[in-house]
Amino acid sequence: MRRVAVTGMAGITALGHDWPTIKAAMAQGRTGIRDMRPQWDRFESVNTRLAAPVLDFATPAHWPRKKARTMGRVATMAVSASERALDHAGLLGAPVLTSGRAGAAYGSSFGSPDSVLGFFELKMSGVSRHLNATTYIQMMSHSALVNIGLFFGLTGRMIPSSSACTSGSQAIGYAAEAIRWGKAEVMIAGGAEELDITDAAVFDTLFATSVRNDTPEATPRPFDRDRDGLVIGEGAGTLILEEWEHARARGAEIYAEVVGFGTNSDGNHVTQPQASTMEQALRMALDDAGLSPADIGFVSGHGTATEWGDIAESQATAALFGDSVPVHSLKSYFGHSLGACGGIEAWLGIEMMRDGWFCPIANLDNVDPRCAALDYVRGQPRLTKPRYLMSNNFAFGGINTSLILAASTP
Repeated sequence: MRRVAVTGMAGITALGHDWPTIKAAMAQGRTGIRDMRPQWDRFESVNTRLAAPVLDFATPAHWPRKKARTMGRVATMAVSASERALDHAGLLGAPVLTSGRAGAAYGSSFGSPDSVLGFFELKMSGVSRHLNATTYIQMMSHSALVNIGLFFGLTGRMIPSSSACTSGSQAIGYAAEAIRWGKAEVMIAGGAEELDITDAAVFDTLFATSVRNDTPEATPRPFDRDRDGLVIGEGAGTLILEEWEHARARGAEIYAEVVGFGTNSDGNHVTQPQASTMEQALRMALDDAGLSPADIGFVSGHGTATEWGDIAESQATAALFGDSVPVHSLKSYFGHSLGACGGIEAWLGIEMMRDGWFCPIANLDNVDPRCAALDYVRGQPRLTKPRYLMSNNFAFGGINTSLILAASTP
């Protein structure tokens, strides 16, 4: 079976768009959570006023308008992160991208929500003043994937994933499988999401959002006894996956290897996670990688700071590892970026693995006694250089994913 190298990576987050900037913020205990008043005050029926917005991102000035016109914000972030990742890999403009042997797997929960308004106006009033030739392209759930393909001229396999919180991690897993089984040499993989009040409203109606509106720095609190819900975020994360020998032949630096992927479904309830099937997904990833639980040196958890999600995830993780493997959640810094989180967390997991520096869980002061007894990273960063890292995500509808990433070796 062919090996899958990671030869490039980049992202866009509420704490910055490069690893040194993000690491510095984490080291200072800063998060990307912000008070969204007054922007959200007109939405009286939504209780939360918290989010993790990307504050300093705009369409890159060097992009031609013809290529950007089909992009809403989610696609713009996805393409920008992918452009920087390709540049990092030394593949920006490379002939392989248009050879038919390069493709993309990319996910988001939705396209750009504001593009729906033109269709809403049409249905409600019978007129379509806000519809144009690109409105639907900006709205559709695979807008990010399509625009990546158009922007870079990809002619190979295109794999859309729109599975809420597992969109990005599923995309990376499916991209790795495409390379493993000889369907591609290079795949652009990851996920993106743009912040919108509708995302917050979805969880607010389930009483799952944090309402610590006056203390944004104190929430979310994954696995904490005093958590009160999640915070919505946004961003994008892209990995460039490449067949191992293809990367070596061109002298590329290899930053990590995708060695395992597992995904399944709870098959039970749309919003009540099941620890048993979560555990199965983690075991599937281990089996795919040919590893045992003892081989894993760190777990990047989903950790949304929702009550039953935290409890079920911790139980599933403990069933494999007990308290022998350190665990953290990056959502304590970036909020829940939905379709983007799998891409962002895989990217930053690789960066931390290479640095031997893993951030603690922000705001975890008192572990909920109903959560399993894990080695939660609290207070101070954990200095360790694991050979293998597991990155887990779990989504609405009971979709579970687990990726295993290996430190680069010959």
